[in-house]
Amino acid sequence: MMENKVFLSFTFYSTILILKMYVVAIITGQVRLRKKAFANPEDALRNGGLQFCREDPDVERCRRAHRNDMENIFPFLFLGAIYSLLDPSPAVARVHFLIFCVGRIIHTIAYLLQLRAPTRSVAYSVAQLPCFSMALQILLATTPYW
Repeated sequence: MMENKVFLSFTFYSTILILKMYVVAIITGQVRLRKKAFANPEDALRNGGLQFCREDPDVERCRRAHRNDMENIFPFLFLGAIYSLLDPSPAVARVHFLIFCVGRIIHTIAYLLQLRAPTRSVAYSVAQLPCFSMALQILLATTPYW
């Protein structure tokens, strides 16, 4: 498996995306601490009292960015892994993975820094293109086996 250049490329970009998700989770925790906005009473009690068991718009923004990552990166992980098994051109596959990865990074930056529209939606849309391409190629490759 480690001789498969496409899979190695997929593994590299997937790992970057998973690390990015960890960073967003850490940022969310840091914003919670800074804003004193905790989801659980025990956390609020430990950090000043039950009055801090509350929602905060900045924390919710971080949570939405993280949730959006899960909604998009997890399908990419499935599609990219299966696509890697189809023996695509390594260069074409790398472009698919790179576009998705860069699109998701830009999407997260735009989300967390509240960049002007349509930055976030353009990044989202661009990142979806390789996913649709991989899904279509998977379907075309598997259609004979219905």
